[in-house]
Amino acid sequence: MTIKERRWVIYFAIFVIVVTTVPYLLGYFREGSNWRYTGFIFGVEDGNSYIAKMLSGAFGAWLFRTPYTAYPQAGFLAFLPYILLGKLTAAPGQHEQLVALFQIFRWTGIFLFIMASYDFVAIFIKEIRHRQLAVAIICLGGGLGWLSVLGLRVLWKNGLPLEFYSPESFGFLSLYGVPHLAVGRALLLWGLCQYLLPVDEKQDTRQGILGGILWLALGLMQPLTVAVGWIILAAHLCFSGIIQFISKNRQIEAEWSVWKRYLKKALIIVIISSPLVIYNVISFLTDPYLKGWAQQNIITSPPPLDYLLAYGLLLPFALAGINKAFQQNHWHAYLLTAWLIILPGLAYAPTNLQRRLPEGIWVAIVILAIIFLASRSDRNQRWMKGIYGLSFLTTLLLIAGGLLTVWQQGNPLYRPVGEIEQFNFLSNQASTNQVVLASFDTSNALPAWAPVRTIVGHGPESIHLKEILPQIEQFYSNSSSDLSREQLLKEFGIAYILWGPAEQKLGSWDPASANYLKKIYQENGYFIFEVLNIPGSTR
Repeated sequence: MTIKERRWVIYFAIFVIVVTTVPYLLGYFREGSNWRYTGFIFGVEDGNSYIAKMLSGAFGAWLFRTPYTAYPQAGFLAFLPYILLGKLTAAPGQHEQLVALFQIFRWTGIFLFIMASYDFVAIFIKEIRHRQLAVAIICLGGGLGWLSVLGLRVLWKNGLPLEFYSPESFGFLSLYGVPHLAVGRALLLWGLCQYLLPVDEKQDTRQGILGGILWLALGLMQPLTVAVGWIILAAHLCFSGIIQFISKNRQIEAEWSVWKRYLKKALIIVIISSPLVIYNVISFLTDPYLKGWAQQNIITSPPPLDYLLAYGLLLPFALAGINKAFQQNHWHAYLLTAWLIILPGLAYAPTNLQRRLPEGIWVAIVILAIIFLASRSDRNQRWMKGIYGLSFLTTLLLIAGGLLTVWQQGNPLYRPVGEIEQFNFLSNQASTNQVVLASFDTSNALPAWAPVRTIVGHGPESIHLKEILPQIEQFYSNSSSDLSREQLLKEFGIAYILWGPAEQKLGSWDPASANYLKKIYQENGYFIFEVLNIPGSTR
């Protein structure tokens, strides 16, 4: 890659950083005397959980223990980047520091994502202008989701276009707000770059080791993506092996020699990158908390038509580009083609995490489509670029939607100032990891401001969520008995009870009437009650 190309990558990364940061800045601009901005544009529930993980690191954690449950946890090596970033912060203004570091992590992810995408694209595409177009579409492109705003939302069986909620299926959402996925995509592509580098007996081992190290680091970002990488390598080897087996190529012995060296490189990559994957498998099979988390972490794929609408804009051109890819380098073409072939199997594998598995497939589709574009005449390229350009419309909608959403003050992007003051008081009052009872909405935000635990607050991480939510509603109901309330307090070792507008909507019970509670905070309609010692409590 030339200096000119590197300069373009840097400028493009800066452009993406600036464009995607504007909605966040608007959020802080819109803060007023009544509202505080959370620091997120979409996926606020997950966003608060990332800040909570960072806050746990600030208070000494090295292993992940979710603050969104009171059940025992052994600790788990996950979300390490967030935990480490939290250690760079301290009071006062700690929440603001955490959000700022999250943004720096996001900017870093954008730069790495774009750099890795360009390096990967450069393996397949020669002309610089076509490389740049491919990277722009990989980062900012989408499918036909923009048709949903033209009254055609009925086409999507899942109710929402895939590019509006699935960062794995495209790329922009990762850059917009999920930094560990952006870094993960970069590491996946760089590992594939090492695998695809020219096969040379003197370099195979070194390239395999470097690829394995990159994917070992990937395991710290998203362990499942390491397994996806293994599947891509296996698909490449199987597909190319089958073609060689049925081929009548006179150079078959030389071809098998190349195949064996790819196999050697793949084995090195898999062996080096396997420890964290094996650790995750064993942990989720043996740890009671992680078992409960896995059961609730359901991320299934939408119907096939949704995928066709997602990729339908470029997929025909990608399929047409397969033949051209084989004319350029058949070993590289094997990988892109095999990746496309296994897409249905990945998207509908018998697992709760189906939608995660097509990670990076958009990259393969775009590269093949650009290979086909590059093979056409200049006249044909002009109208094809017009069609390809339609893929940017969804991203424009997402940015515009972010600006519109953040302009309107209110939950969940903003939290009331009175609530934040309540959180800050509790942060100073409570000991680390003490359990607090509140509504689901309050419980999701609270651990991002105070290093405490709640019994609900996050869909997957709050195990037994369906059973506990009705108990919380009943707790705040006037029809519940003090005996049943005390049982809930004992069961989870609850130390404090929050009583604000969200909790008051759950029922008309007044905690001040309970002799086992002591009011320690009252400001602007927000209350905190300390739970006094109850016989039999685990607290």
